[in-house]
Parts: sequence; structure tokens; C-alpha cells
Amino acid sequence: MDAKEEIKQLLQHFQDGYTQRDLSKVDSFMALFADESEVIGTNGQKPGTGEWYMDRAAARELVEGDWEDWGDLRLDLDSASINVRGEVGWVAASATVTRTIGDENYQSYLKFIKDYIDNSPLPAEQKLHFILRGGTNTVYELRRGEKFVWALRFTAVVVYETEGWKFAQMNFSFPTIFFPDVRLFENQ
Repeated sequence: MDAKEEIKQLLQHFQDGYTQRDLSKVDSFMALFADESEVIGTNGQKPGTGEWYMDRAAARELVEGDWEDWGDLRLDLDSASINVRGEVGWVAASATVTRTIGDENYQSYLKFIKDYIDNSPLPAEQKLHFILRGGTNTVYELRRGEKFVWALRFTAVVVYETEGWKFAQMNFSFPTIFFPDVRLFENQ
């Protein structure tokens, strides 16, 4: 079997794990990753903080959280771009994340607001702007229906090790046509 087919099998094993979401198999699933791997989730902004995990043990947190509460991840394996040079390969694939979110999201957002008000170090005006933006977005999106399907980009670098191909770096990202959700300021 050639390297591209082996990498496609690695991707299929990855997809199978995200489809089955068996929390008792998270540790064995992590064997798909190199010891020195880096995984950047959709909320990753800076190395080592948020969803930017710097090793396999830390990345386990992302996988377990995804399996518990994210959505139904579906990689488009048929159209995935797979390239190989020696013992290194790189992958790019479109994907979707589907989740049904009902009226409990209103309650969840209200709980988030309470916690945010009590714990955020931001000034009152900035807190209010953040709450209003999030509240407007919550109402807007939930009025459009309970089934959410988000487009996702999945990219990865894979390396060939003794046991076969492993993920060395992985990035999940949402495309956007509006202003990005994260904005940096000079004092950050």
C-alpha cells in the first residue's frame, strides 16, 4: 500500500473515533498522534493556551471534550488533499460539524452571562458589549432552526514512525466572511 493510502486509513481511523465517541477509547485513540504533536482547536489563539495543545497528553483534553460535547464531525475524506514527501505528509480536508441545539441554549447562555459578569476582569462597558453581541447572535441563530451545520477546515501534518503514520500537527478552523470573533488590541 502506498503512503497516500496509508494516510487515508489514518484519517479514516480518526473519523471513526469521532463518529463513535466512545470515551473509554480516548487513550487508545491518542495513539494516532505522535508523542510530540500539536493540536490547534477552533478556539486556539496562542501556543499553550486555550485550545492550542502542545503535546499528545494535552491534546487528549481537546479530544475528550469534543467527544463529550462538540458536534458530529464529518471529514470529507473523498476530496481530501493528501501530499507526501519522504516521511512527512500533509493533509487538507473540508469538513462539517453538525449539532442540534434547542431552547436549552437560551438557559445556557444566561448561565454563561452570570458567570461572565461575576468573573470577567473587563470594565462594565466591555462586558455589556460582549454580552449584547453574544445575546443577539444567540437569538438570531436559534431563530434559524435548531440544527446547526458549521463548515470546518481540517489540516494536518503527519509523520512516518516505526508504528506507521501519526499526526504531528492538526488544526481545526472555521471559515468566516464576517469580522473574525477574536480581535487583538495593542494592550493584549
